[in-house]
Amino acid sequence: MAPPLQPLRRITGTSGPSRRSLLAGAAALGALGAAGCSRVPTASTTDGGDLLERLRAAGVVRLGIAGEIPFGYIDKDGELTGEAPELAKVIFKRLGVDRVQPVPTEFGSLIPGLNSQQFDVVAAGMYVNPERCEQVIFSDPDYQMLDSFIVRKGNPLGLRDYQDVVKKKAKFATGTGYAEIAYAVEAGYKESDILIVPDQVAGLNAVEAGRVDVFAGTALTTREVVKKSNKAEATEPFKPLVGGKPHVDGGAFAFRPTETRLRDAFNVELAKLKKSGELLRILKPFGFTEDEMTDLTAKELCGG
Repeated sequence: MAPPLQPLRRITGTSGPSRRSLLAGAAALGALGAAGCSRVPTASTTDGGDLLERLRAAGVVRLGIAGEIPFGYIDKDGELTGEAPELAKVIFKRLGVDRVQPVPTEFGSLIPGLNSQQFDVVAAGMYVNPERCEQVIFSDPDYQMLDSFIVRKGNPLGLRDYQDVVKKKAKFATGTGYAEIAYAVEAGYKESDILIVPDQVAGLNAVEAGRVDVFAGTALTTREVVKKSNKAEATEPFKPLVGGKPHVDGGAFAFRPTETRLRDAFNVELAKLKKSGELLRILKPFGFTEDEMTDLTAKELCGG
């Protein structure tokens, strides 16, 4: 079986639309796009690169973002925020770089933009997978993510995982480019029978309207989107099966392959934030919980 699609975090490869482009993030892209389109200087290709030193001298780091809530976006006031940019602000401050500058782009352009020097770091909560590890280097994940379903109140069909969806012959929906497509297919669901909708909001609407029995997404997005619903609820998070084994995704920052010194310095500060508990404090306003904290490493998710 082909590798699972990777949403945001997850869309396979480096092409295609962002999986969770929401209006608040997308609205400001035009306003900031022109400001962030210039290229950064070419990095040294020896001794792990010299980008960290150059960033310290410049006092600013350029972050590639994809305009997706809650991972990295421009808010209604035109301010950069999201779990990845807020974490980047803290870590780069500790590394001696006082300011962050957003460079908005489409999700599928993040890795090409990074490697063509359009920005310094991808700060978009990108999922780490072997395909991407061939193109960039990742920090260790700052969060992990399980799957969850949106179902009608009371979960009348008792749907807890993809195997249940197949057994109960439930009407199943998920989002454009979501990894959940491949997870459902691996469980035995016919891909042509899956209803594909733009995002979790459309998925909630489909469940509430009775067009489908279940919508699959990440645990974070499903629990957030159902908070104001009187008709639907989110199921308990679970690990999908990949290759017959339980699988956990992890999101991280991406760096150019030559910049190992910057990546390693970033990892040192990230580890300190994990140990102190400050990482959860930074991510909590964006819906992350203790369940999303992780000790996964980029090496593990890259396939060893």
